[in-house]
Amino acid sequence: MNRITFKRTSLLFGLLLSMAPMLAQAQVQQDSLLQKGTLNLEDAIKVAVANNPEVNRALLSVQDADQMVRIAYSEVFPNISSSMSYTRNIETPVNYLPAQIFDPDAPEGELIGVSFGTDNNWQGGFSVTQNIFQGEVFVGLSTSTIFKTVQQENLRATTQQIITQTRQAYYQVLVAKEQLRLQEAQIRRLEANLRENKSRNRAGLVDDYAVLQIEVQLSNQRPSLVEARYAVKEAYRSLKQVLGIPLEFDFEVKGDLNAFDIVAKEAEESENSHLKRVDQMNPFTYEKTNEQWASMLDDRGDIRMLNANLDLRDKEILAIKSRFLPTLSATYNLQWSAAQPGSPTFFQNPEPNTDPNRFQTLAINFSLPIFEGFKRFADVQQAQIQRKDVEEQKRAARLNAQNEIASAAEALNKAFETAEARRQALEQAQEGYERALKRLENGIGSQIEVTEAEVQVRQAEVNYALMVFEYLNAKAQYDLATGQVPFVDTATYN
Repeated sequence: MNRITFKRTSLLFGLLLSMAPMLAQAQVQQDSLLQKGTLNLEDAIKVAVANNPEVNRALLSVQDADQMVRIAYSEVFPNISSSMSYTRNIETPVNYLPAQIFDPDAPEGELIGVSFGTDNNWQGGFSVTQNIFQGEVFVGLSTSTIFKTVQQENLRATTQQIITQTRQAYYQVLVAKEQLRLQEAQIRRLEANLRENKSRNRAGLVDDYAVLQIEVQLSNQRPSLVEARYAVKEAYRSLKQVLGIPLEFDFEVKGDLNAFDIVAKEAEESENSHLKRVDQMNPFTYEKTNEQWASMLDDRGDIRMLNANLDLRDKEILAIKSRFLPTLSATYNLQWSAAQPGSPTFFQNPEPNTDPNRFQTLAINFSLPIFEGFKRFADVQQAQIQRKDVEEQKRAARLNAQNEIASAAEALNKAFETAEARRQALEQAQEGYERALKRLENGIGSQIEVTEAEVQVRQAEVNYALMVFEYLNAKAQYDLATGQVPFVDTATYN
């Protein structure tokens, strides 16, 4: 017998590392799904994580946050740029200067036109700018890392939601199939009763009214059968939507709710082994105390996201306050320039023993904001108000979490308390069916008794299946409410 051990695994270590290959294999999993024709719960969860658009979008947000971190770090590295320009003076500009500059004997007030510039001008070089101190930049480094944490927590919470929705949709298909089976059994019973009553009517044992009563019951029951069939189709569509696969994919889900024992640690039937493995990844102990529930709140995805958001708000406040501090940067320039008349010879001077002109500059830039109205003070106050708003959101989330955990735990406790009675009713119905068969074989019973006993078995099976469905559905809600969702936070198998 395999021993199951449970331990917490980080989403980043477990989920993020596995998410990329899962996405790459999504189409392969879909093709495999079509070929197999059947799907168990574990495979359904894997397909949902790999294909669901919401999970994919959350993963893209994490990847986007990675680039935000790179952008933040780019602010502390030097900014190096180069430039080059060429100017061709089609007509050289002429400026007028006093003629006495060139000829002292020239008359007073006489001007002479002088052409400045050459036909060809080149300029190029490099510029380097380095932040030495800027408060917002250095705060932004840690802020970008926290922003990535927020996106990672969002991915974790989204994946938890999708896995929970997959479990619930899967269970809905199973219970819809059970209800369809009950409707089919009731139709078979009525059809058998109708045949027997028609035979009795021909033999003169019953009148036409008895036959008409059965026909009316059968006519009233057929719409319920149609509704049950459509309910199965709708349940499959809902499951396919959560899985993120096209509706034309056809498959059958595995599992028998009537053979599932909610108390046992292992499945008695191999058909339910996948259901039991997922169920036992986060075991539930009957009648857990409120103190134990309170300790589970901090594992919830929404609360962890709000905690990360609080850290992000703290950094935002610090970044805004850093705007009151001075900034210091350095700039270095290295430039070359050249000029040439006539036809251009790039960056060369036809005159002998001459080179392009080169010059360098180094500047230290210091800036201290003194007064910008009251904008910076208002920005700080606004950021602090937004942080308080997140605190209120967290308080509301904790209250909601306590209610969700308590409600899910009560639903599980109710299932444990009614399980034995449902099981006993099913066994009694099965015993009644066997007795009806023996009475028929011994000639003291009728086919109607057998069919009615069979319907009682089917009804008991549906009632038991509904109890199991309610348990599994509540268990999925409990795992989500406590932040211990299978394949995200729990379970390694040894």
